[in-house]
Amino acid sequence: MAIPCSGRIGIALRSLSPSHRHVGGLIRYALAATLALAAAQAVAAQSPVKSARASRLSGPAPHIDGVLDDAAWATVPIISDFVQRDPDEGKAPTVMTQVRLLFDDDALYIAARMLRPDAKAIRRSVSRRDTDSDDEVFMISLDPYLDRHTGYSFSINSGGVRGDWYHPQDQEGGREAQYDPVWSARSHVDAEGWSAEMRIPFSQLRFNAGLEQVWGLELTRNIPDKNEKDQWVLIPRDAAGFISLFGNLEGIARIPPSRRLELLPYTAGSLTYRANVDPRNPFEHKSSSRFGGDLKMGLGPNLTLDATVHPDFGQVEADPADVNLTAFETVFTERRPFFTEGAEALTGLAQNFIGRPVYYYSRRIGAPPRGSTSGDFVQQPTNTTILSAAKVTGRLKSGLSIGLLAAVTPRESARSYDSLTDTFGAVAVEPPNTFVVARLQQDFGTQQSNAGINLTQTHHDVDARGGLQDILSRNAFAGGVDWKLRSQQGKYELTGFIGASYVEGDSNAIARLQRGSAHYFQRPDQPHIQYNPGRTSLSGYTVSLRHDKNAGRFSLWGIQLTARSPGFEINDLGRMQTADDIDFNADFMLRDTKPHKSYRFYTFQTTTRSGWDYGGVRQYSTLGENTSLTFNNFMRATLNFNYNFRSTSDALTRGGPLMGTPHSLSVSTSLNSRSNIPVTWSVNASRATDELGGWSWTARSTFTARPGTRWQASVDPTYTRSADARQYVGTKSGGPVATFGSRYIFGFVERSQISARFRLNYAVTPNFTVEAYAEPFAASGKFSKFGELSAARSRLLREYGGTGTGTTIGRNADSSFTVTDGASSFSLANLDFNRLSFRSNLVLRWEWLPGSTGYLIWQQNRQAATPYGTAVGAGQLFDALNASGDNFFALKLSYWIGVR
Repeated sequence: MAIPCSGRIGIALRSLSPSHRHVGGLIRYALAATLALAAAQAVAAQSPVKSARASRLSGPAPHIDGVLDDAAWATVPIISDFVQRDPDEGKAPTVMTQVRLLFDDDALYIAARMLRPDAKAIRRSVSRRDTDSDDEVFMISLDPYLDRHTGYSFSINSGGVRGDWYHPQDQEGGREAQYDPVWSARSHVDAEGWSAEMRIPFSQLRFNAGLEQVWGLELTRNIPDKNEKDQWVLIPRDAAGFISLFGNLEGIARIPPSRRLELLPYTAGSLTYRANVDPRNPFEHKSSSRFGGDLKMGLGPNLTLDATVHPDFGQVEADPADVNLTAFETVFTERRPFFTEGAEALTGLAQNFIGRPVYYYSRRIGAPPRGSTSGDFVQQPTNTTILSAAKVTGRLKSGLSIGLLAAVTPRESARSYDSLTDTFGAVAVEPPNTFVVARLQQDFGTQQSNAGINLTQTHHDVDARGGLQDILSRNAFAGGVDWKLRSQQGKYELTGFIGASYVEGDSNAIARLQRGSAHYFQRPDQPHIQYNPGRTSLSGYTVSLRHDKNAGRFSLWGIQLTARSPGFEINDLGRMQTADDIDFNADFMLRDTKPHKSYRFYTFQTTTRSGWDYGGVRQYSTLGENTSLTFNNFMRATLNFNYNFRSTSDALTRGGPLMGTPHSLSVSTSLNSRSNIPVTWSVNASRATDELGGWSWTARSTFTARPGTRWQASVDPTYTRSADARQYVGTKSGGPVATFGSRYIFGFVERSQISARFRLNYAVTPNFTVEAYAEPFAASGKFSKFGELSAARSRLLREYGGTGTGTTIGRNADSSFTVTDGASSFSLANLDFNRLSFRSNLVLRWEWLPGSTGYLIWQQNRQAATPYGTAVGAGQLFDALNASGDNFFALKLSYWIGVR
């Protein structure tokens, strides 16, 4: 969030020059502000904490069937003092909720009775575990460490669907859905409402050892058709925290220690059918089999070891199709369960804010090999095999959170076949790799403040095989410290970080790194860094400070300054687009969290961002205005404006001189239905223009419906048309002195793209589901108006064939171009394109025993390409169905073995 630059803060900002000389001053300011806020925390007042008590089970355990007729519940105290969060904060609920809590040596038992006079209105939709629906939901949230920072939530809806989440941070929305403990719950609907029973084994939780346990507790009931949310402890809408505001759960005592050992071996077999297979290709093998397994073991009551051998992710959806014309990689979301579960402990995303280094990007592990080979037929691995990986996560009684990960991948080789000589060859395309990630975070004080440290190390065992020593570093180290100082339950936060990196390897690999898009050390018109092809190492640092007001009825704000030195580099195991940056951002929001007669909520947010390189050259400067309005029926509308001022880019010429960028304006608007109803939808439209003739517009929508209690369908089509007047084409020699002897060539490209994600799910039971996913995709690009940068720092082109330029351009029979400039001439390839793609995934998922799952999988990947550049529309969306492609079939079966 943000603050307007005025008063003392504004004076401090104006004194900060965009130069690396002031980074030391930024650090000193960070330390001074840290001490000041820590002192303020020491006197922060604490509110009384609400308390509930669990009773020890003295007889037979209740049968978990959702019907509260077990004798064990008869004498348990009832918790019924709920209060509304929505729609009328602080008022009594319109319906009654009653909760009872029991425990024995093995588990916590929960009984909940949700009364309704209009019980026929209760929906009973069935879907897969962890899926949002339009049903009523009862949820219990626990903070077993009582650290007021981390916790677990377990839910059951009126249709009998379970949900479970781990909360790694003190935010209601910050939850990890990949947490999949083994527990049981059932629900039952009758004439007076509905009821639910839960059994949560202590082996599935982490907590401090001790005879007497006091945990944080929150109880929640959601009633979507009434737009009502009832809570046992009211967490106000304008509050910043979530877990820190829980009440206490007392009474749990003398729980015997648990070994917490779980094994999950799997076996899988697959068949692959490829289209247009050449019968001479010796590498086409249709079938394969594999096996492996996962282990989860408790290291005392606080820590957990997760290990995997030959992990298989065949049931995971493929990445969406993409056409990337930029200098930077496309970032895809991690979907592999081993890496998503517990990721917060390794990344510290609770500290996430603009510019924070991503030291650990899990998709580097098992990524596609970086080397290549050629031949008449080539067998190239699509991904690097993960031999094994292990991680330790958890939290000690002292408040120290621990996250450790290590992974090993082997040498990968691509095989080739020369049909003329009937010979095979093999070339190394990826060396053996080891990856190590460590994250330690210590909480302190009464306000859940914390300080953390990240450390990563990557070792590529490169040698002369495949020439990999020329493209990959040998060792890469990165890490840093960060902090979050909170006051008034997170209403105010002072956050920051200081980090460093070191990469070493062969001089060719380090030279390649210097020339890469994250650095561009070879730029000819910058005096503050120097390209050195003989270097065998690269090092750098980053530092940032941010101050936020995160809570309050009427205003929120934030302000931040960040610096990344030219040599900072974390892309071996992390993710970073550019270094050599000094960035400033601030925002200020006006809002009202109290409902009004004609609307419920509104926000007006002003943002500003600017960036410079270490030479003091301004790279960008933007000003934005974002507004939103939530109506009384919970529909929401937004309207956003963003203006980019003229600036100078050090990346457009891909290692060439600075180039001017135009001013531009973009506008977007959206309208969203309320959530958790049988039919939800949203529409979004955006439009942008710039002074050079570039433009874009995008129309996007989502639609989700439940045509039956067991069916769920959704579609989210997107259509984009755009024109970029400065799309980089290439660099050639023979340019004028004004551009340092090289030609930096650009074109005008008109693009179109249409895609849609279709999902259709059917739930036989919450544990037996059929899920279908399909994404058709079509894109085009047509180039014209080629020209070269007229001079360094200019935004104007010397257009080929233009009047008075002394150049001509002609198209050749093969659709390439020939450019003649005086006595010299050169060619440009035809860059026009049309791309078609169709990717689909059909998964039958059956949790045949608690924790044991079987998958039957069918995946398709069809694609086609032509060099035409014809604009695509809705009529071309499904053209890829006629293209050739691959079909992949797999059967995977895992078996859960749990030892208490």
